[in-house]
Amino acid sequence: MNDRYVCLLCGYTYDPKRGDAKGGIAPGTPGDKLPPEWTCPVCNGPQRNFAKRDD
Repeated sequence: MNDRYVCLLCGYTYDPKRGDAKGGIAPGTPGDKLPPEWTCPVCNGPQRNFAKRDD
């Protein structure tokens, strides 16, 4: 299962399959394994502003 997470502030979607190269997150890193200091790469919002996508 590929759980994706959307930033409720700006709409950015974190997809574990892709990771976040600019943020130093390797592809395959699940959302619940992101380091605590990781923030949204678009708006710099904290992880608490992310919600699991339903689709």
